[in-house]
Amino acid sequence: MALARTRSVALVGIDAHLIDVEVDVGPGVPEFTLTALSDRVLSQVKHRVRAAITNSGEKWPLRRTTVSLSPATVPKTGSRFDLAIAATLLAAAEALPPDRLKSWVVIGELDLAGRVRPVTGVLPSVIGAYRAGARQFVVPRANVGEARLAGDAAVAGVASLGELCAWVRGERELVDDDPAAPVLEVPAPEPPDFRDVLGQEPARHAMEVAAAGGHHVMMLGPPGVGKTMLAERLPGILPDLSADEALEVTGLHSIAGRLHPGAPLITRPPFCAPHHTATVASIVGGGTGLALPGAVSLANRGVLFLDEAPLFSPRVLDALREPLEAGTVTLARASGVVSYPARFQLVLAANPCPCSAAGQDAALSACSCPSATARAYQSKISGAFRDRLDLVIDLLPVSRALIVDSGVVGPRAVPLREAAESSASIRARVLAARERSAARLAGTPWSTNAEVPGPVLRRRWPVAPGAGRPLRRIVEAGVLSNRGIDRVLKVAWTLADLAGRAQPISDDVRLALSLRAGPAIADVAGSWVATA
Repeated sequence: MALARTRSVALVGIDAHLIDVEVDVGPGVPEFTLTALSDRVLSQVKHRVRAAITNSGEKWPLRRTTVSLSPATVPKTGSRFDLAIAATLLAAAEALPPDRLKSWVVIGELDLAGRVRPVTGVLPSVIGAYRAGARQFVVPRANVGEARLAGDAAVAGVASLGELCAWVRGERELVDDDPAAPVLEVPAPEPPDFRDVLGQEPARHAMEVAAAGGHHVMMLGPPGVGKTMLAERLPGILPDLSADEALEVTGLHSIAGRLHPGAPLITRPPFCAPHHTATVASIVGGGTGLALPGAVSLANRGVLFLDEAPLFSPRVLDALREPLEAGTVTLARASGVVSYPARFQLVLAANPCPCSAAGQDAALSACSCPSATARAYQSKISGAFRDRLDLVIDLLPVSRALIVDSGVVGPRAVPLREAAESSASIRARVLAARERSAARLAGTPWSTNAEVPGPVLRRRWPVAPGAGRPLRRIVEAGVLSNRGIDRVLKVAWTLADLAGRAQPISDDVRLALSLRAGPAIADVAGSWVATA
């Protein structure tokens, strides 16, 4: 009997840590001892590994067996260490040659029959281990495509413990170990098109501005005006994810177990729309043991849509304030602290009152809510939370004549539907605006106008001379906070990027103010400037 070693990977949030798996099989009373900072699942590894070994035709050593997973201070959770422990135990019992396992990183869960089941978080595990110097990996066969995304590492896929044992003994070769082999990809479904949205030109333009600058949006209006349609179409006009962003987003979805087996790499901005009954843990992240990613992280580099926003718990909305500002979320639990990226575009939708009838055409309105009730409903979204939004849009009901002419009721659909602008043409303008802002922000930590801190924006990229006058009296009147003023300036820069201007002019500032605080405020600001 002897000591054998191999390696595996522990995930703490999205950070991967190489783990040395050591097993010593020696003389003494038959017992199994695990020395590791483990959760309940890992602490029961003896029963899974013993059944898997015996059901694979191998012999369980009737000796004192000690398993060590080090560093001891790194939290280790789940069943991802099963395969590494089983293979190292057999090597320590001299049932397998130990030298071949030393240079490999082994990840996989075992069932009682000895089959290797897929695990979550393989992509960030392989990326982290690769950066730490590992180059050879054994993973579940179902995770091979995901693991190959990490680079030029050698990746071998196994379906059972018996298959791994035969490979270690030199009796067979493992499949899928060619890093140059293509990854099978299932084409992502086409996002819905803006061509489907009837009317609502101001709202369509606001969504274009949001996409061009990465701005957060709130839409107000009665049911049926197109709030959900607009939100669902926002990802379709966003740029594709860069290579680094795609790996980051894919890694988060891998940890959450959300990856499609046939399309491991996510290349388009994700869209996440939790129900209004969602808990704080499901939104920002949580669960037993180390916290898992929540909706804010699953929407990273994409869109988080909260429909019926006033119906969400105030605790949920307040929990969004930190990731909105920082772009990350940090979750502290008894078992450890984890951080996940959470840089998303927030889109809120709200009705004007609890009965949803306010704001309809006068002939159709049947709102029975007292004014105090309507105000209380809207106040569920706190002022501090609203202050972190860049665009606030009021949507009015679409003309019934337009609906009839569009073909929903009548036959005259083709002319108007062909006149509606498609997502492709909007996306072209968004991409051009993003290129302008990226060139301006080159060499900084930021990639969109919405990410730039207000003081930095005012100091390094001021608006054109005289363009800030519409804001001066607004500031003096206290209509907007300092944060609100900064957000108006960010939107003004996005409007300038869309128009191809080197700096925002006064029209950009007035329009940004209108999109942030309403047309009435922008008109007042303009009149104040005119009479100054």
